[in-house]
Amino acid sequence: MTDAHREAYAMLGRSGPIETRLGKAIISLIEPAPGQEQDYNRWYEDDHAYISAFALPWVFAGKRWVATRRLREMRTSASNAVTDTVDLGCYLAAYWLIDGRYEDFLAFARPLVTERLVPEGRMKPPRTHIFTNDQDYLGAVYRDERGPRDIHALSYPYAGLALQVVDAPSAEARPALERWLREDHLPQVLAGSPAAMTLIFAATPPVRPKAGIDWYDRRLTLMTFLETEPDGIWADLFTPQDARIAESGLGKVELSSPFLPTLPGTDRYVDELR
Repeated sequence: MTDAHREAYAMLGRSGPIETRLGKAIISLIEPAPGQEQDYNRWYEDDHAYISAFALPWVFAGKRWVATRRLREMRTSASNAVTDTVDLGCYLAAYWLIDGRYEDFLAFARPLVTERLVPEGRMKPPRTHIFTNDQDYLGAVYRDERGPRDIHALSYPYAGLALQVVDAPSAEARPALERWLREDHLPQVLAGSPAAMTLIFAATPPVRPKAGIDWYDRRLTLMTFLETEPDGIWADLFTPQDARIAESGLGKVELSSPFLPTLPGTDRYVDELR
């Protein structure tokens, strides 16, 4: 490393935002190819999560979850707006980025992937991205006044996670949906429940949107962190939300899915996916 290279690294530390504040998230729902589940799991945990996320500048937290066959059977979906079938998407991963450092992150991550990892053959395990987006963090709704906050959500040992993808009728209607969720719906859901917090995100529109995709400005992504495994509470706490959100006239749940945290370094749950 030359002195010029060292100075470039030093400049990153001397200037720019460096608050303990969540700004962006990378949220990725993935379907490994049938028969490749174990190979995919080992590649992701042994190489991809570390080299393509934790080792990158400005990523300060990350976690991964799994939806076994039993959990996927509990899913609900209003349409095929997220997945071709409700069964797709066995693994979910999320990473938090420090607020204000998204462009710096991309400046490092893009050439790492396209100019190094791809030529080295390190991005090849067969998989399908079901719902993978960089997301703008909009805020949190907490059950308790004290306790883990948004920055701790991926570090605290929560027993489960609920992912809900909710679409407003139009881009202009999304602020009203977000306000209703934040001020009315979510506080009622969380009160007295094993759900500790819900974090609200909106997908960052890509520079070159894919043809036929019109939901970027309408969609909200909700991540609810659970103190108990989801199967015992799902029917009472989450399934009824689809109807209540629809009855509000403000939005529609396109996907609602329970997850369990993976146990890093192991293949636990791989034999329960199919």
